[in-house]
Amino acid sequence: MSSPASARITALDVLDVRFPTSEHLDGSDAMNPEPDYSAAYVVLRTDAGDGLEGHALAFTTGRGNDVQAAAIAALAPYVVGRSVEDVCGDLGSFSRSLVHDPQLRWLGPEKGAIHMATGAVVNAAWDLAAKRAGRPVWQFLGEMSPEELVAQVDFRWLSDALTPEEALDILRRAEPGRQERIARLLERGYPAYTTTPGWLGYSDEKLARLAREAVADGFTQIKLKVGADLEDDVRRMRVAREAVGPDVRIAVDANQRWDVAPAIDWMRTLAPYDPYWIEEPTSPDDILGHAAVRKALGPIKVATGEHIANRVVFKQLLQAGAVDIVQIDSARVGGVNENLAILLLAAKFGVPVCPHAGGVGLCEMVQHLSMFDYVAVSGTTEDRVIEYVDHLHEHFVDPVRIADGHYLAPTLPGLSAQMHPASLKEYTYPDGPVWTARV
Repeated sequence: MSSPASARITALDVLDVRFPTSEHLDGSDAMNPEPDYSAAYVVLRTDAGDGLEGHALAFTTGRGNDVQAAAIAALAPYVVGRSVEDVCGDLGSFSRSLVHDPQLRWLGPEKGAIHMATGAVVNAAWDLAAKRAGRPVWQFLGEMSPEELVAQVDFRWLSDALTPEEALDILRRAEPGRQERIARLLERGYPAYTTTPGWLGYSDEKLARLAREAVADGFTQIKLKVGADLEDDVRRMRVAREAVGPDVRIAVDANQRWDVAPAIDWMRTLAPYDPYWIEEPTSPDDILGHAAVRKALGPIKVATGEHIANRVVFKQLLQAGAVDIVQIDSARVGGVNENLAILLLAAKFGVPVCPHAGGVGLCEMVQHLSMFDYVAVSGTTEDRVIEYVDHLHEHFVDPVRIADGHYLAPTLPGLSAQMHPASLKEYTYPDGPVWTARV
């Protein structure tokens, strides 16, 4: 055991955790018909003697976890041995030291499995720092000064769209009313929408039943997966619209299935059912393609972001006027720090952020980013919702809580990413009991 001042990170543990969600087609869509939701799970351990650890994960869907877990393990020599005080006291420098490693960044740079690995480790460090501060991450961030927040952001490659001075101005403008917004979050929560009814493998009867239940539970927006078969999509949209009525928003998500022209044609066919947005209509890297889809389909909105690799692509989407909705993902980019940059970019361009959260642990983690955005960046929840999916929350120590279509604000310290030891033991691949039974 070390004194707090001399405590070190002693281990970066990585677990391959997989859930057999393919058996019931939970999570099924046009590009991922039978996914097994999986987590390359990270634990930062220290010798501080306070019992606190940093927990986070990178989300994958099955076999990709082999690669993702190996990428995280490759970062261990860059993390183990560091001063806990230095890491938690300067998370901006910690993040940049991993992102800009001259050898590992060659595998991106700043994209793919190595960047997601960096994000998982950075998020684990935020979890540890917030636990040490006794705050949930959303509040830990929301109580930082504008200058402290700007110090978290890597402005390399952003300054043509967002300078540190502009970021400071955004944050300073939002400072008045922070405490009132914190109180409002604790009282009411943050608006949510649900994808639970809309998985592509569900029957029409299950879709209609879950859609009606969603409205009864207070949700004012649901989402359907589309893109596999046009005739099926028309029928499913009709079923959903009849189930929820005219006043509930129905977003649709193609999961990158289409080229640009088919995206436009397909959505024009679905237009009579009043889709609110089309999500991932084409390749996440195709900025001009998204701009063309948006120009052709208004007033249907264009949303994307869950598969966008880094802040630079978000910057270009916003500069090109290619999206109506920015969809951050807590586990795709380089962790909390890079998501702060994206939130600030979205605020600069006046585009609402509606996070992606379909996966294991994504709801738990990304709620902190939206709540921080409301408290300290945008100052509003207008036309902003966090995705909610109703599975796998029981495996988390601090699971999301939903009431009347809202995420209730987490109050426990940390990022809400810590899983129960029993779940880790049961679902670790390939030796956990769940998987050995299937072999």
